[in-house]
Amino acid sequence: MTDIGTAIKKRREELGMTQDELAEKIGYKSRSSVNKIEKGCNDLPRNKIEVFAKALNVPPSFFIGGDPDDMSFDDLCEKYDNIRPVRLKRFPLLGEIACGEPIFANEDRENFIMADMDITADFCLTAKGDSMINARIYDGDIVFIREMPMVNNGDIAAVIIDDEATLKKVYYYPEKGRLVLYPENPSYEPFVFTGEELNNIRILGKAVYFMSAL
Repeated sequence: MTDIGTAIKKRREELGMTQDELAEKIGYKSRSSVNKIEKGCNDLPRNKIEVFAKALNVPPSFFIGGDPDDMSFDDLCEKYDNIRPVRLKRFPLLGEIACGEPIFANEDRENFIMADMDITADFCLTAKGDSMINARIYDGDIVFIREMPMVNNGDIAAVIIDDEATLKKVYYYPEKGRLVLYPENPSYEPFVFTGEELNNIRILGKAVYFMSAL
């Protein structure tokens, strides 16, 4: 097929998939982007070819005139044991989290990050600052958080202090009523909270993965 939009629409309908469902698999915010590609208003972005191919269970060659029955990704994996598909899913991106002094917790639930679907996390945050560099978390890295109200001592966690968020190593001593948030950079002092100050602290969850441009 020479009309990529028509080919995508036909394949989507063969799979019984709506534009909304395809948009979600691709990582688009709405079906509008899929609709424009199918109508030929927008070209299929080159960096989206593999994601579309996976979502429609066709080889990438399908988008340059191939047949969807030639060989699917799953067929390729069975035939060639050195080939493995990258399976992606969307994680809500809830603004920035400070690796340094706490910053205002901006929860922007309209943004998403596409990442490996094997990651067990509830949302992710963008790290800002350098207080966690010895844990290999740099400014601009994406940190994936598994939501939980308490973590083990020594875990790195996203913590809300009043209305501000920070990423630190957590140590909690309930018998002393004491919480210490340690940076992973000797240039920064730990944060220490005791007594009634603990009423203003909320742990969002444990940091379980990070993603950065290497």
